Amino acid sequence: MLYISVPLGKLVRRVSRLRGGGSALPGLVVEKIDPGFMRRTLTTLPHGVAVVSGTNGKTTTTKMVVELLESQGLKVFTNRTGSNFTRGVAAALLGEVDWRGRLDADVAVLELDEAHAVHFVNSVPPRYCLLLNVLRDQLDRFGEIDKTAQLLQHIAAKTTGTVVLNREDPRVARIAGTLTGQDVQYFGLDDSLLDTFPNDDDMRAAPGSPAPAALTEKPAADVVLRKVGADSAEFEYDGVTVATGMKLRGVYNIFNAAAALTLARSICGGGAATADHNTLLAALAQVAPAFGRGESLTVDGQPLDLVLVKNPSGFRLGLKSFPAGGYATMIAINDNYADGRDMSWLWDVEFDSLREGGVDQLTGSRAYDMALRLQYDDVRIGGVETDIAPALAAFIREAQGKPKRIFCTYTAMLAIRRELSKITTVEVVS
Repeated sequence: MLYISVPLGKLVRRVSRLRGGGSALPGLVVEKIDPGFMRRTLTTLPHGVAVVSGTNGKTTTTKMVVELLESQGLKVFTNRTGSNFTRGVAAALLGEVDWRGRLDADVAVLELDEAHAVHFVNSVPPRYCLLLNVLRDQLDRFGEIDKTAQLLQHIAAKTTGTVVLNREDPRVARIAGTLTGQDVQYFGLDDSLLDTFPNDDDMRAAPGSPAPAALTEKPAADVVLRKVGADSAEFEYDGVTVATGMKLRGVYNIFNAAAALTLARSICGGGAATADHNTLLAALAQVAPAFGRGESLTVDGQPLDLVLVKNPSGFRLGLKSFPAGGYATMIAINDNYADGRDMSWLWDVEFDSLREGGVDQLTGSRAYDMALRLQYDDVRIGGVETDIAPALAAFIREAQGKPKRIFCTYTAMLAIRRELSKITTVEVVS
């Protein structure tokens, strides 16, 4: 089957690209005709497979892990297109294997959607997994937040080596108690930062009510984020606190950096004898945001930041990542399948910080829902236009000379990125 599936899959991949088709189609084809393709290819890697999953931060965290491992001289295979379904992984593999199905890599680091990761690990048990968080995101898909936690628990149970957990997310941290035989490591926060990074229960607690029950005893973390600056961070590991500059924008990305460091150190062996920590930190300082996730652009010589928002936590942390004033602001909210159909989570976000400057432009299929939400927080609104293309053009035209920020759901971000690609004065900030 190998001698048929790989050449056929590569052919489909080439034709699909010529026709501008989806990146996952070749993977779907090879999954149908050769279900053992991924397992056969990935289980031969010297350092095995690492799976990154969770509600928020998968794409950027995976990118960080890959660049950290590459700084240590490892050849890393990853699903760079961001297609985090199993067929997306298969499609990415087809682009990297030779005609005999051999992959030239030391380790695979794969971003996987929570539900599809379950199917993947049943076929290819990972040696490592990194579980980031459980937030109320796309409940129309998963039913309830505890269902998402169960999906992540299954990933951990199938992991054969090290499971890396978010110490500050109770639903993630409690997974450790269900495991037998796996090495468990944690990434965490300094107590001074806990209010900056609330977990899902913290955000939904009634004002003045006691904090939801956390773990009875907080475990030690392999990497702790101690301090966050505008373009820097301090981490503690091996009993030492180290500071580094950061290209990543957004406080949410800095916490994910602690997660990436924990997984990378685990894959490299952890101790100083097996990982060059100066090189790790130098690589971390140079990581740029993933496509659309806190990505910095320049338009007509002025900065424009794209900030992906998918749930209350992500939106709140996105708002915290910018000064209250001085920016022109646009919000683009869609409710397509990839965004989640239920936009009621917008009412769990506090928009007080936008009162000073207001919001210049609202767009997307749920622009009027967003407008209603902002009115309840007394936020001034400029234009409202459900069609993203003219809304973006008006936003750029009317905010000339000012730095800009756009908070957007996933499909809105893709549409904005397409429109920006048509503007000759747009540059990606490296």
